[in-house]
Amino acid sequence: MGRGVVGAEERRAARALAWYFRRNGYVRQQNAKRVAKEGWQQYKKGDEVRLVADSTDELLFIRRLIVQVGLKPGRAFRKALQYRQPIYGREAVARFLKLIGEERA
Repeated sequence: MGRGVVGAEERRAARALAWYFRRNGYVRQQNAKRVAKEGWQQYKKGDEVRLVADSTDELLFIRRLIVQVGLKPGRAFRKALQYRQPIYGREAVARFLKLIGEERA
């Protein structure tokens, strides 16, 4: 499926991802002032979206949805009794937010 044309499967996946994001997902954007001050060698944090899963089954489902919309899921990690599924990169974050209707500056 081409990136210019959004199919029904991709729209369903985007709606499901939007639900997970609005439930308890969040975005972290790179602090440009800190990069300028400390340099890339010291401050390596970039833009990312994190989706939160309550179980391993939910985590696997979220990962499949991410792939269905043409994005690459990062390495998931456990935090407390939940899992965090990141999507890394400025372009990937912008595309994700556009897909779910949450475009931001």
